[in-house]
Amino acid sequence: MKRRLLLLIPLAIFVLLAVFLYQGLSLNPSARESALLAREFPDFELSTLADPEARVDESLLEGQVSVVNVWGEWCPTCKQEMPQLLALADHGVRLIGIDYKDTRAKAREFLTTYGNPFEVNIFDPDGTLGFDLGVYGAPETFIVDAEGVIRYHHTGYITPEDVERVILPEVRKWRSQ
Repeated sequence: MKRRLLLLIPLAIFVLLAVFLYQGLSLNPSARESALLAREFPDFELSTLADPEARVDESLLEGQVSVVNVWGEWCPTCKQEMPQLLALADHGVRLIGIDYKDTRAKAREFLTTYGNPFEVNIFDPDGTLGFDLGVYGAPETFIVDAEGVIRYHHTGYITPEDVERVILPEVRKWRSQ
């Protein structure tokens, strides 16, 4: 009898583990909340994509609401997202790019081919700023208020519907604050 009970313990552990794993598979990773919401944009000092000698830091994000988009030439979804970013720029939204884990030559070629909606592109070849932002991969987008505080985080591709229903309303909301 004791032996049968001992055999049921591993079975019970397996069933519990299977339930937790099944629940984890049903979660939407793009719906995760950023740990940085309501916190200041991380400190950084990196060069711009356009000029290796030009250095920028987090003060770049102070003074006006900015949409910060993490992208890379190697990212196929970033190519699909570019028309939406160009549309945001056409709406007068300030866009700052973070060229993530890329090379200058390939990134510049990407912008020539797909358009460049960014006021400034921060060059992050090692992914250090991306790491500090908790980026899982490109594309990811952050809305930063005029004080340099992260107010919204969008994981993944921005659809045309997201522009109208989410991004523009969030930008307007933080502009009015």
